[in-house]
Amino acid sequence: MISRRSLMALVSVLALGVPAAGIAHAKEWKTVTVGVEGAFPPFNATTPSGELEGFDLDVAKEVCKRAELDCKIVAQDWDSQIPSLVAGKFDVVLTMGPNPKRREVIDFTDPYAITPNTFLVSADGPLAELPHTGEHLSIDTEEGKQALKDLKDVLKGSTLGASLSTSQLQFVEENFKDVATVRSYKGSEQSQLDLKGGRLDGQFDNVVFVVDRAKKSGGALKVSGPLLTGGIMATNVCMGIRKNEPELQAILNKAIDSMRDDGTLKQMSEKWFGADVSPRT
Repeated sequence: MISRRSLMALVSVLALGVPAAGIAHAKEWKTVTVGVEGAFPPFNATTPSGELEGFDLDVAKEVCKRAELDCKIVAQDWDSQIPSLVAGKFDVVLTMGPNPKRREVIDFTDPYAITPNTFLVSADGPLAELPHTGEHLSIDTEEGKQALKDLKDVLKGSTLGASLSTSQLQFVEENFKDVATVRSYKGSEQSQLDLKGGRLDGQFDNVVFVVDRAKKSGGALKVSGPLLTGGIMATNVCMGIRKNEPELQAILNKAIDSMRDDGTLKQMSEKWFGADVSPRT
């Protein structure tokens, strides 16, 4: 039981506006700095005039509005997003998929989209007709494991590309490095340029990016292979935040969940992707 003297001391400290030792105070969030790549259309892109646009930007702006946060959105290379978040340059980073490795260093909001991964290939290249094309498969199932074996047989001797600091690169290295040459790139756009130039046979990436690039290639590129989830792949699209920021996580989750429940995420998804990849309740 607290003594009368200790109680009076605590009252005096609080009356002066000085936090008492051992008493936790929730952080009040009013402003946040948000990091985004700005080079991963249609999730996010930079216009010729230097403006940021895309699904991520629409989501972030609406989240900030609902959460009553003053948000500054900054473009920065993908492979420096998590280091900048941990260092305090950003408070939030967009288009971040949770996987075990990332969960060791940062936390995540609830997802605002869920998207599998697949291959972007040359329409007249050696990987144009990969097995299980169009099938939705989790590699954590027996069907998915068999699909990986079938892919491995076809990918022997090929050259595959994926972006640095992504679960796509980790997945390709983990599953195909023993049969294919794997190249890493600073971003998806750079990988796509090598694919168009014939220096890659296939690019493993988010299905939304792959479908968008294929549609805009004039028939030069196409989607090939199964639509994969599971394992190390981070197919939930979330906002990344620093560890031990429960107040910010709760504020962002409340806004994201309300956007999911009232159909706003569905509308934004259909606007940018032509399909509904919003999370289900």
